[in-house]
Amino acid sequence: MPQPMLVAAAAIINDKGQVLIARRPAGVDQAGLWELPGGKLAPYETGFQALKREIGEELGIEVLKARPLIRVRHSYSNKTVLLDVWKVLEFAGEPWGREGQPIRWVAVDDLVNYTFPAANKPIIKAVELPEEYLITGAFKDTQDALNRLNKALEQGVKLVQLRAHQLNAESYRELAQAFLGPCQSAGAKLMLNAAPELLNQVDADGIHLTAARLAQYDQRPVPVDKWLAASCHDAESITQAENIRADFITLSPVLKTPSHPKAQALGWHDFNNLTDNSKLPVYALGGMDKKQLDRIFGLGGQGLAGITQYWS
Repeated sequence: MPQPMLVAAAAIINDKGQVLIARRPAGVDQAGLWELPGGKLAPYETGFQALKREIGEELGIEVLKARPLIRVRHSYSNKTVLLDVWKVLEFAGEPWGREGQPIRWVAVDDLVNYTFPAANKPIIKAVELPEEYLITGAFKDTQDALNRLNKALEQGVKLVQLRAHQLNAESYRELAQAFLGPCQSAGAKLMLNAAPELLNQVDADGIHLTAARLAQYDQRPVPVDKWLAASCHDAESITQAENIRADFITLSPVLKTPSHPKAQALGWHDFNNLTDNSKLPVYALGGMDKKQLDRIFGLGGQGLAGITQYWS
């Protein structure tokens, strides 16, 4: 198998939370499509070295602070590319298209209105997704659940999974409806850990499939304007999530956790290997805390998912 073309790319974020995109010029492969700026690695360059050089050459700015975002391998008919994508948090200078390419600052929610190369699709989703994913835990009643939710939202949580397997279908639907208002007011996305059909009754942002539900589908069970996530534990379930065109996954348990003491932990090595071969953004789940975010980023993860850190 031929070695993939190594490419560094940048998700450059300004102080307004907008992302910089550039249009591919005429005469090149996939001309006219929009992309995140970047370019091929030179021999013996690291991804970050190539990123700094390419962004300087293309946009005339200096990258001051960045972190890994996602690595994506994608096969076209004529080549395979491995995109090493970094999230640029600080830069010096004012970007402009030094090679004549049009550039544009775009709000994250507006990225769906632009056409990108196929390899960029999971990258755009990684840009859209936050670093932390709240999964709801135990609660006494609806008011207790709402109090815990509001506390988490006040602390900046932007992605919520309503997981409440102890409730019957009607009680879950009522709680999901109650969660909608606070999440929308806080600008947070609400994922329902339930059957996809519930989106016909509750206008949440998406569905999070359990491992058992994930195995039941051979195609995407929600519309493209809704998010689809899945719980994965191994390479097979990740492949299944990719096959039904999920938008992101959780991978667990990374470390041993009191809630599942008998589950075999993946460990950081296997988390890295599985994440590196995934075509989807991956949240680390199981024994996680915020102190581990930098490690998760360095190993290719989108961020951390959990209950204990957020649900109190």
